[in-house]
Amino acid sequence: MSTAPLIEAQTLSVSVGQHQVCTNLNFTLQAGERLAILGRNGAGKSTLLSVLAGLRPPDTGEILLGGTSYAELGPRQAALRRGWLEQRHGDAFASTVLETTLTGRHPHLGRWDWESAQDADIARAALRAVGLAEMEQRDVQTLSGGERQRLAIATLLTQAAPLYLLDEPLAHLDLNHQIAVLELFAGAARDNGAGVIMVLHEPALAWRYCDRALLIHGDGRHELGPVRQMLTAEHLSALYQHPLQAVEIDGRIGFIPR
Repeated sequence: MSTAPLIEAQTLSVSVGQHQVCTNLNFTLQAGERLAILGRNGAGKSTLLSVLAGLRPPDTGEILLGGTSYAELGPRQAALRRGWLEQRHGDAFASTVLETTLTGRHPHLGRWDWESAQDADIARAALRAVGLAEMEQRDVQTLSGGERQRLAIATLLTQAAPLYLLDEPLAHLDLNHQIAVLELFAGAARDNGAGVIMVLHEPALAWRYCDRALLIHGDGRHELGPVRQMLTAEHLSALYQHPLQAVEIDGRIGFIPR
C-alpha cells in the first residue's frame, strides 16, 4: 500500500497583484526528501511558501498534506503535519527562551492543557540542538538576531511535525550556524524521515543539502528537478540574470560571478 506524500501541489498557480509567481506547478514531496526554492529577490519565493503552508490561498489548484486538504484538516491538524518558519520573528511580550520554545507544543495540547514535563524535555532537547541550552531563562527580547533565529528553529523542532517549511532559515546566522542548521535538517530527513522545503539564497548550499530544486523566475515560469540538473551555471545565470561560473572542489560545486 502506497503512502501519501507529505505534501502535494496540484496545478498550483500563485500571484501577488499583477505579479505571477508560478503557473500550473505540480510536485510531491515524500518522507525524507529535501527541496530548495531559489529565485531573485521579489520573485515570490516567500509568497509561494506561505501558500504551501496554507497561510494564503492559491489562485488555482490545491495543496494536500498526506492526501488531505487544508480545509479538511483545520488549523490544529495542519499544525501537526507541517511546521512553518517565517522570515521575521516578533516578540510583543517578554518571555523566556524556554517558554517561547514550548509554544511549539501547543498543537499537541488540548484547549485547557498545560505543558507537561515531557513537553519541557522535548523543548530542552531542541534548544540543545541549536546551541541555546544555557539560555533557557533568558528574556527573548535580549537575544541577538542570530540567537532569535536559532530559537525560532528550536520552536519549530519542538512542534515535531513531519514536514518543515522554512523561509530563509539561514537569515541572521553566521557561517558556522548556517552549516549547523542545514546539517540539523539533513539529519531530520535522513534519520526521522522528515520532509524539508526551504527558501535559500546560496545555490551551492542547495546543491549540497537538497535533493531537488525549484527555480522561480518571477514571471510565472518555474523549473523543477534534481539539484544536479537544475543547479548548473547555465540555469542559474538565466535565473539570476547574471553570468555565473561553476567551480568544483573535492566533488562539491560552488558558483561565482563571471
